[in-house]
Amino acid sequence: MERTTRIGLIIFVVLAMIVGVAGGTMAGGIAGYVVAQRSFMAQSSNEPVDVTQTPVRNERTTPEAGTEVAVPLSAPSVVTTSDAMVAAVKQVAPAVVTVLNNPGVDPRRSNLVSGSGSGVIISSEGYIITNHHVIEGAQRLVVIFADTSRQEAELIGSDPLSDIAIIRVQNGVPAVARIGDANALQPGEQVLAIGSPLGNFRNTVTAGVVSALNRSVGQMEGLIQTDTAINRGNSGGPLINLRGEVVGINTLVVRGSGFIPGPQAEGLGFAVPSTIFGRVSEQLIQNGTVVYPYLGISYVMIDGDFAAEANLPVQNGALINEVVPDTPAAQAGLRPNDIILVFNGVSLAEDNSLRHVLTQYDPGDTVEMIVLRGSEELRVTATLTTRPTNFR
Repeated sequence: MERTTRIGLIIFVVLAMIVGVAGGTMAGGIAGYVVAQRSFMAQSSNEPVDVTQTPVRNERTTPEAGTEVAVPLSAPSVVTTSDAMVAAVKQVAPAVVTVLNNPGVDPRRSNLVSGSGSGVIISSEGYIITNHHVIEGAQRLVVIFADTSRQEAELIGSDPLSDIAIIRVQNGVPAVARIGDANALQPGEQVLAIGSPLGNFRNTVTAGVVSALNRSVGQMEGLIQTDTAINRGNSGGPLINLRGEVVGINTLVVRGSGFIPGPQAEGLGFAVPSTIFGRVSEQLIQNGTVVYPYLGISYVMIDGDFAAEANLPVQNGALINEVVPDTPAAQAGLRPNDIILVFNGVSLAEDNSLRHVLTQYDPGDTVEMIVLRGSEELRVTATLTTRPTNFR
């Protein structure tokens, strides 16, 4: 038996040497010897052959020089999450700016206080998106780019309702960020925030996940909730996905005071999604203002907890608190305590608020609503008008 196996090994080696000579090098023969040896050992122990663990160099002869050149076998490239994060930051960071509000204003001569926030360049024509509260009350705006160069900026328009503002520089921009689709975001998805926390640490990157979508905080609705570290000065900076696309504009952080009383909290940051800031920024660039459709009610969105506390017959919808006289809602016959269940074919829920649905329409559009009044469902129509500028 031993003699037979030795003969088999010799045959393997000879064949391997022939292959090596045919290829113009002995490397094939050496590799064949290694394979043969492993095959022999496997036959002796009845174990399967595994040749994947032996590094084999593919060598060739250069005809001109007559020397051997080692050509390593190519391995498949593996893109890790860390690689994707670094690539996304490199793509967006050059378009991120620091926005200075009233730099150099003497507080002894003015009620205005110099402040700072962040922004992101969205157009090669110099348009920069930031927050309304970053530029509010500005007499002078200055933008600091990622390379520390500066330019004066002008205010194009601002929208307090969405907390979005557009400013512009005239002397060229270093980069333009790409806008992504916030509708494609999912809870648990990795996202990054870039901005200037405290106004000093420019282009700081923080990482987190999408905690939830379509959140409401105060008067703001449809927000992206994340656990990325957000601090004063991050306002107006971009929230980006791992494809290097801006999917949100960071707008506020909740730490347990103000909007939500109680113990201090961490990891509660909120951003205006691209589905909102995209439409708002287009109107601000074109008209300097945003025109919203107007129904003429105040309301609260119903969820399971509120339905239980108020003993309501439904789990979702918009409960009307007040109907403003001489408005589309009043003319349509809506009343306090009516519940709007469906707005022009769209069912209302906590993650699909009335404001979010309403803003998809323009003044002058006629819409149909399914309304619950007591135990009776009604169908009513209303023609939307323009939202008054002083409406809250």
